[in-house]
Amino acid sequence: MMSDRFPKIGAGLASAVGCYVVWGFLPIYWKLIDHVPALEILAHRVIWSLVFLAGLLAVTGRVGPARREVAAIVAKKKKVAGVLAATILITVNWFIYIWAVNDSRILETSLGYYINPLVSVLLGVAVLKERLTRRQAAAVALAAFGVLNQTVHIGGLPWVSLSLAVTFGLYGLCKKMLGIGAVTGITLETLLLTPVALAYLAWLQGQGLGAFTPAEPVTAWLLFGTGAATAVPFLLFADAANRIPLSVLGFVQYLSPTIAMFVGIFMYHEPFSATQFVSFAFIWAALAVFSLGRTGAPARREAAPAAARETAK
Repeated sequence: MMSDRFPKIGAGLASAVGCYVVWGFLPIYWKLIDHVPALEILAHRVIWSLVFLAGLLAVTGRVGPARREVAAIVAKKKKVAGVLAATILITVNWFIYIWAVNDSRILETSLGYYINPLVSVLLGVAVLKERLTRRQAAAVALAAFGVLNQTVHIGGLPWVSLSLAVTFGLYGLCKKMLGIGAVTGITLETLLLTPVALAYLAWLQGQGLGAFTPAEPVTAWLLFGTGAATAVPFLLFADAANRIPLSVLGFVQYLSPTIAMFVGIFMYHEPFSATQFVSFAFIWAALAVFSLGRTGAPARREAAPAAARETAK
């Protein structure tokens, strides 16, 4: 019996590592088009993600099941409100992430993704009435010290990191409460955003301000590629989530912010001050305590809605 599971777990682990590695290096992709305004990149990301996902549903023969799932959602007002909330959250999250990377704040995005699992724990306690273990409470306290250290030394809240963590956490909470299929959910969200994105891009092109032009073929192809850059790692993650335990997935997820941190420091030479090191150290300690507290815990106690929060990158 156990030997039958090894291929499934091995393939799932490969998918998990693959998606987190891609997400970790994703800032490099956004840097290639940092001459394009973040809002315009976001609009292209929405449109081409929808095209990619719609094509995937068609090729895999899942258009019919997806339609039925969407019809079931539309029939319930609470689910419609939940989808709209999730769509707004993912839009804000994507915009902040793209803008921050292209504004040379990769380290701040990395810190946000480190904090995110702990934000999800707090949301689970506040909204879903889950109970914190002593280890989880200690992890949250350590993370709070890390954020406080940043706040004191930079003279204000690390708003980029906190915004990414909170929007990820709230988005994950929405997805957890809605219970919508992974591919169907992100397809529906991009579908809702597409009319606005198309209108904005049409206005830009009409003003002669759009970056998607034959005169800039490399930029045009990179903007087109934002759909695959968004969807492919997400699909790898969805495959991993179906094959391996969330406790394993939880450990692997830290590959992404770790890679992004090294990318920011060594590729783009973002300053890594002593203050940042101390803040990161508190967060790393919090994650170590948090992860050790999850080891061996029953699946029903998993607090972080990992599948949904990673979709936001």
